[in-house]
Amino acid sequence: MKRSAWLLVVLILVGAAISPAQMGEMAAAASGKTAGTVPLGFGLTMIDGEPYYLVNLAPELAFGKLGFGLDLNLRISKSGSIRNEYNSFSDYVRIIRYIRWAQKGDPLYVRFGQLDYSRLGHGFIVYNYRNTASYDLRKTGIELDVNFDKFGLETMYSDFAEGGVLGARGYVKPLKFTSLSKIPVINNLEVGVTYTADLNSNADVVYVPSSSVIRNNGTLSIIGFDVGLPILQFEVIKSTIYFDYAKISNYGHGSAAGIDLHLAGMGVLGLSGKYERRFIGEKFIPAYFNALYEKDRYEPGATVTTFKSKASLLESALATDGYYGELVLSVLNTFRIIGGYQAPIGVDNAGIMHFELDAGNVIPMVQIAAGYDKKNVGQVFTLDENSLMYAIIGYKLTPFMVLSTLYQRTFTKDYDASGKFIGYKRQDRVEPKLSFVFNF
Repeated sequence: MKRSAWLLVVLILVGAAISPAQMGEMAAAASGKTAGTVPLGFGLTMIDGEPYYLVNLAPELAFGKLGFGLDLNLRISKSGSIRNEYNSFSDYVRIIRYIRWAQKGDPLYVRFGQLDYSRLGHGFIVYNYRNTASYDLRKTGIELDVNFDKFGLETMYSDFAEGGVLGARGYVKPLKFTSLSKIPVINNLEVGVTYTADLNSNADVVYVPSSSVIRNNGTLSIIGFDVGLPILQFEVIKSTIYFDYAKISNYGHGSAAGIDLHLAGMGVLGLSGKYERRFIGEKFIPAYFNALYEKDRYEPGATVTTFKSKASLLESALATDGYYGELVLSVLNTFRIIGGYQAPIGVDNAGIMHFELDAGNVIPMVQIAAGYDKKNVGQVFTLDENSLMYAIIGYKLTPFMVLSTLYQRTFTKDYDASGKFIGYKRQDRVEPKLSFVFNF
């Protein structure tokens, strides 16, 4: 067996680790002090069945509320050539995984770079949106929120290289400006308006069966209205009831009424969740911009027989009632499990699920993280073009040395020599790595 093969076997058998980027972002959550990690990793990556020797530099630094993370990877094939991952200016910008100021929910929050599970408001329009469809399709975007207590603004944009998803939600607490501002509970009534649009030229491409043509309507936009009332606002328990309404341009509309609950007075345990009932009209899909949206938008070069697009699903979407539920469990504010599921009532294989796991520092010397998103849920654990999955588990050999392996499975669009879309190609990323992490 070749030395490189032995290296792969040994690293996989010994263990795997949370990615340096995620380790650093947890460290960067510390406020008020300079903190950071500078991981330098060496290992072997398997992409599409091809092995590459890996050199990875992923520093994560925080200076008070200011934090940033880089992700520079050099992958060298067995022949000695470097994998071609940097072809344009946007590819080089992707080296910046993120630059952020503060955390979401603070008076001012900014994040530039990779967007992981972005939301606006209660998530009825933008829910767990990611601007990274696969490893090779990473994009650079921004989130910017301002909160002035009585009013505020949430914004996001997914892709500076070409047209992307642009979203903004403005909100106000109107009673704070009146004599009712002193009355508990109702003084926190919040009203919000959301506008979201996909500026990509293929955002609203649909197949029209009656004429057997593919029609491009250009930009697709959604406008929404929401109202929320915090009914419990105590240190140990908080709860809000809310109502959302949204209309998709040239298509249908829908609404949802829900309640969330947050329990923080359970000692080492924290528990939160929400449930909402949805009332969906024809040609409407709730949480339209979700974790799988970038993969579902449209396949350029598609023909009538191979055509798929997110907008075309709107054309055939039926009026139905539905529901959405989410549960978050945390231990010692570090170990977190997040599970969410949405589905129409009475429709088989139409659900969308989201799962996250982050073990934090609960298990000494061991760090574990995982994420899974799937639509058209029938067989939950079948990994196909309707799913995104990663799993990371690791062991600290010493305080500054981490043995790691990352497994990630995504599906990327495949084209023939003429550029016509011919289907989906599985992309597996297996990345065992030995990292030296310098903390300060």
